[in-house]
Amino acid sequence: MFTVNLLLITLPIIAAMAFLTLTERKLLGYMQLRKGPNIVGPYGLLQPFADAMKLFTKEPLKPSTSTTTLYIIAPVLAFSIALLLWMPLPMPNPLINLNLGLLFILATSSLAVYSILWSGWASNSNYALIGALRAVAQTISYEVTLAIIMLSVLLMSGSFSLHALITTQEYTWLLLPSWPLAMMWFTSTLAETNRAPFDLTEGESELVSGFNIEYAAGPFALFFMAEYMNIIMMNALTAMIFLGTLYPIHSPELFTTCFVTKTLLLTSLFLWIRATYPRFRYDQLMHLLWKNFLPLTLALLMWHISTPIMISGIPPQN
Repeated sequence: MFTVNLLLITLPIIAAMAFLTLTERKLLGYMQLRKGPNIVGPYGLLQPFADAMKLFTKEPLKPSTSTTTLYIIAPVLAFSIALLLWMPLPMPNPLINLNLGLLFILATSSLAVYSILWSGWASNSNYALIGALRAVAQTISYEVTLAIIMLSVLLMSGSFSLHALITTQEYTWLLLPSWPLAMMWFTSTLAETNRAPFDLTEGESELVSGFNIEYAAGPFALFFMAEYMNIIMMNALTAMIFLGTLYPIHSPELFTTCFVTKTLLLTSLFLWIRATYPRFRYDQLMHLLWKNFLPLTLALLMWHISTPIMISGIPPQN
């Protein structure tokens, strides 16, 4: 049954990722006054299957100077971590019910840095290495604000469990009392998933696609799939943390519908932002985090810690 449940979670995630690529190309096409994919299948609906068939049937090339083991492991690790992040999410029931679900997600997402660094270093290419270093610096930096924002939210809910977050938001969304945190969280998820306007790892003018430049065919497709699965996962987490829905015990079907709708709307916002905003410079990216987001999140964290004490007037007991 565990294997069946694993397939029932994995296959819809992969299907959602495949059609997200089609949705993005269609949406960008219409925003730029062109059609997008419209040849393969009715209205281009079979384009993701054609892309998958093309990528996985091509010969996977390997640079002769690359470090073979890490070069092969890196895309597999990226794809595995992208799937592993979904395990504790209640949709409406989690595959693995963890009391420290949010901590598990934060710790596991940090491991994605290794796949990026290994791919850039093992390719033995200067362009790939520079792209990997930029991606790692960006990811590690924005994980700091993600952790602080998550800690502020956990102080309000009182538990690391995702079910506790749903219970906390039974009467009002956490988006309303903590909207500055929600805005910084959403911006940080854009940077964490290397999406526009923070897609500096793919700066074409200076990096030629970044850390995955030496990859082709199937391994490149694994990196591509991992990125889009991370986008959906981050938006699902955002919907669960700040846009809480009905408790699944009352109505599992309504919970799932509401949860999926909010995740799709947030994902569409990701695509809209890509079509609208130009890419940041790298110094602007780091300035935004270290000079703006970090002081603000630390100040709001201290405010969330001190608010219960000010209301009760009783100092916390050891």
